[in-house]
Amino acid sequence: MKVVLLAGGYGTRLSEYTHMIPKPMVPVGGKPILWHIMKTYAHFGHKEFYLALGYKSEVVKEYFLHYKAINSDFQVDLATGLINPLNEGEIDWKVTLVDTGTETMTGGRVKRMKDLIGNEPFMLTYGDGLANVDLHALHSFHKSHGKMVTMTAVHPTARFGELVLNDGIVSSFKEKPQLGQGWINGGYFVVEPEFFDLIDNDSTMLEREPMERLVELDQLRAYKHEGFWQCMDTKRDHELLEDLWAKGNAIWNAK
Repeated sequence: MKVVLLAGGYGTRLSEYTHMIPKPMVPVGGKPILWHIMKTYAHFGHKEFYLALGYKSEVVKEYFLHYKAINSDFQVDLATGLINPLNEGEIDWKVTLVDTGTETMTGGRVKRMKDLIGNEPFMLTYGDGLANVDLHALHSFHKSHGKMVTMTAVHPTARFGELVLNDGIVSSFKEKPQLGQGWINGGYFVVEPEFFDLIDNDSTMLEREPMERLVELDQLRAYKHEGFWQCMDTKRDHELLEDLWAKGNAIWNAK
């Protein structure tokens, strides 16, 4: 199944890094967060990627254009210019990179991929969230209900410690836990091609009119993911992901 990744936003809340590179290229464990997301999909057999680019699209294009050189050791004969690879990566992804416009909103970026995706279901996610979603189970759930779109619902992580109080007595304290109450949009969608028709133009935000219209039509279902999920919106989020990686606790890392 084809996978569309939204990788074109400004990432203004992560400006410590994004003044130089787009947010999906901010590294976690030495690899762009975008690479980690793609690796999750590839683990489940989805290896055909369509990147909807915008802000600093050239940085992403350069990375994948020179992917083999960046991620391999090689020997260069300066007399002849011949290159002899010393090791070859096992990555067998097919990556299509499309500049969807710097000012285009998320829905508009999806709409611009219509001709490339064609008349078939596809997967869709953002370029800044890591999770250990079971994509086989997600796809099976989508097929079971027959609706237009499945959204993965997740529990957000608390920004501060969570207290459980009983008449002023603290019965529980958890430092920045994943909240057990409430669900939010965690990305990781499965989408039928008819959804393209619900997106008007470049100024359409995916999370507003198109999703609201799906609800009105009873065409949106939520797949509940109880496992790990973490977005990377701020420097604190980035430091958390780096710390998990450094300590060998990168739960999202599909082997």
